Amino acid sequence: MLADLLITNAHVLTQDPAHPRAGTLVIHGGRILAVDPDMDVPARTVFDAEGLTVVPGFNDVHSHSVWFGLGLMETALGDARSLEDVYAAIGAASAELAPDDWVVASGFSPLLLGGAQPDRDRLDEASGGRPVWIKHSSGHACTLNGAALDLVAGTQDLAAGIDGGVVVHGEDGRPTGLLEENAMRLVQELMLPYPLETIEKALELATAHYLTEGITSVTDAGIAGGWIGHSPREFGAYQSARDKGLLSVRMQPMLVLDALRPLSGHSDDGGGLGLDAGIRSGLGDEWLRIGPVKIFSDGSLLGSTAYMSEDYVGCTHNHGYLQMDAGELREQALAAYRAGWPIAMHAIGDAAVEHAISIITEAQETYGLNCFPNRIEHGGVVQPEQLDRIAEAGIVLVPQPHFITEFGDGMAELLGPARTELSYPAAGLLRRGAVLPGSSDRPVSNGRPLDVMQSFVERLTPSGRTYGPEERISAEQALAAYTTGSAAATGTSAEKGSLSPGLLADLVFLDQDPTTVHPSRIGATQVLGTMVGGELRYAHPDLPSFPNTAEDSR
Repeated sequence: MLADLLITNAHVLTQDPAHPRAGTLVIHGGRILAVDPDMDVPARTVFDAEGLTVVPGFNDVHSHSVWFGLGLMETALGDARSLEDVYAAIGAASAELAPDDWVVASGFSPLLLGGAQPDRDRLDEASGGRPVWIKHSSGHACTLNGAALDLVAGTQDLAAGIDGGVVVHGEDGRPTGLLEENAMRLVQELMLPYPLETIEKALELATAHYLTEGITSVTDAGIAGGWIGHSPREFGAYQSARDKGLLSVRMQPMLVLDALRPLSGHSDDGGGLGLDAGIRSGLGDEWLRIGPVKIFSDGSLLGSTAYMSEDYVGCTHNHGYLQMDAGELREQALAAYRAGWPIAMHAIGDAAVEHAISIITEAQETYGLNCFPNRIEHGGVVQPEQLDRIAEAGIVLVPQPHFITEFGDGMAELLGPARTELSYPAAGLLRRGAVLPGSSDRPVSNGRPLDVMQSFVERLTPSGRTYGPEERISAEQALAAYTTGSAAATGTSAEKGSLSPGLLADLVFLDQDPTTVHPSRIGATQVLGTMVGGELRYAHPDLPSFPNTAEDSR
């Protein structure tokens, strides 16, 4: 048999304990055919890797691709380090718009500005009276200017209470423009849904960018509903993007709980929450597959709305809140699980984590295991005994260590020393035998996997302080998190995660071995090429000349 591709002279970190290092890979039909074969294997194409390090494709199990892709089309505020920077960016964007157009900006982080929030009146001036919608990087708040607030007030009562959200008012009684959590729906009702073509374009931009970072698989943590969705038909945009060749990496989108509804059917079927026709998690193939149901329990650590068992430091009587009544949260989560939807519950504060553990363990004990592992997203503060129960129940905790690199000083100030030691655990999970995946929560944080791996290892804040040093892990463990760990977290270990015979030929060419360099140099590792299903989809100019498969096969 003539194989499709033979990769030689490589330093392969297979992530397969049975054969951890190799020099040769044989690829055929989009999968690994052999690793270090005992005999010569004829191949249509031969690639001399010239000693480059080869690792399995990186798998980010908690990202937001549409949100990220839209951000690439919106006014970027991620580099703003003062309110004047914000006003200047809004002014520059406004100069290119019609008088009635909205100025939509993203990536704003109050923590990077010492908690400062834009002034609604200054935003009016900067935008020339155009409505302004600033999306915070946390995803749990947004800021409007006066013009936008006036448009919202035309259809909504800004003084009315909102379950699981707040319209912030100043001492003068006027709304400041800051909308927290579910209050963001007020502006979204004016601006959403996005056209499906816009969502497809966002996916095209996002997934093309992923390839440059070695990402070959992504789980999008929440689409099609709630304040995190962009259209009730959002999954259809993923399908169309795939059909049109715009989806460059493998995707596992999670539908949010709001997108599910009560199911009818025979009384023996058990009812529950789901999609029409009984469509549920697991439908799809290795390119596009419906993931668990995403459920929000609490808010954001960055916005001091995550639900803690104790108050935030310096914030008397504020320990965050749940986004829905605890009893309703449990009832809806169990109803979805009963209908075949594994749970992925957003829980950042330790009080929210407690609710998540209780609900997931009850679901598993009552209805058994589902098609994918149940998950707790984030874990901003997790008590040691909670880690014990998470590991015992086989729940996957999905932390984002790069939050420490970007926001660690602000988070430590809000949490205090004791809770900082319990924040975004990693080593504690591995010590207990639990799964540790790799994830970023992009665009809340930088999603480049090699940078996140460095954060796993160093856990240093922007000021250079060590954040929970007992939770540091090795570079080898960080690489495993983004490969085998992520595959286990997404229930796809039989398909990917290691470079083993029979598994998908998703792999990355690197200019150095990130497991042997100094921890401070892990992020300096360059991605020189990314292969998905045996096809080279990204090539850096420094990648050794890759043979043209089409020419070789003629």
